[in-house]
Amino acid sequence: MAPKTLFFDLTQLASRAPQGLHKGDTQRATRHLRQELAELQNRLYAENRRSVLVILQGMDASGKDGLIRKVFSGINPQGVRVYSFKEPTAEELTHDFLWRVHQQVPRHGMIQVFNRSHYEDVLITRVNKLIPAEVARQRFAAINAFEKLLQQAGTTVLKFYLHVSEEEQRERLQERLHDPAKQWKYEAGDAGKAKKWPLYRRAYEDVFRHCNPASCPWHLVPADQNWYKAYVVAKVLRDTLHALNPQYPANKMARPREC
Repeated sequence: MAPKTLFFDLTQLASRAPQGLHKGDTQRATRHLRQELAELQNRLYAENRRSVLVILQGMDASGKDGLIRKVFSGINPQGVRVYSFKEPTAEELTHDFLWRVHQQVPRHGMIQVFNRSHYEDVLITRVNKLIPAEVARQRFAAINAFEKLLQQAGTTVLKFYLHVSEEEQRERLQERLHDPAKQWKYEAGDAGKAKKWPLYRRAYEDVFRHCNPASCPWHLVPADQNWYKAYVVAKVLRDTLHALNPQYPANKMARPREC
């Protein structure tokens, strides 16, 4: 079934936590969620039959790196892998745009986190006018088929868009100039990226319209406050793993011998 075409307007989407939500209470809830995630991930790893792919997308400075640290802290690193997609290499450019992505999908038992993903090939490529609209439409269809294939193979796909406001993004990019702990993240083109916020917004809205099937919808996460962003993502992941209900395998040594 083709994904529903919906209307999205990110200028109308909240980028902050609901009014009245207590920061301390939410942070405590996140710690409890991480404890549950540690147990559920251990069961998923031991079961070794299914996997989870977590896709993180967002504007520059939306806080993807920090989110990964906050949500996956305390989880067995044997069962979680993070991969960050950078600019394609010369070798990768000689293949279809999903070739390099398919090599990084999670094997059974694993939680794989994509810090940026195949969606960059219909985002930055469009903002910088590297591909025409027709190619983008073809890639939307290819992405939907790719994610359906992963689901058929036992991978649950969770897609998160970290929605940071234009004002908050501008402040965070400025911090990279003055905070010694963040200066390593600064790139010469950061100021230009901030100016392209409206272009990226429209590109993301197009993605949400065309790559949003009911089987793996986008979760649009308010991201101006890191404590709330971590809670939302941790809760969705916990609820997903709880629904999967992975089980420890039976003790093989306890099985009766065959006659």
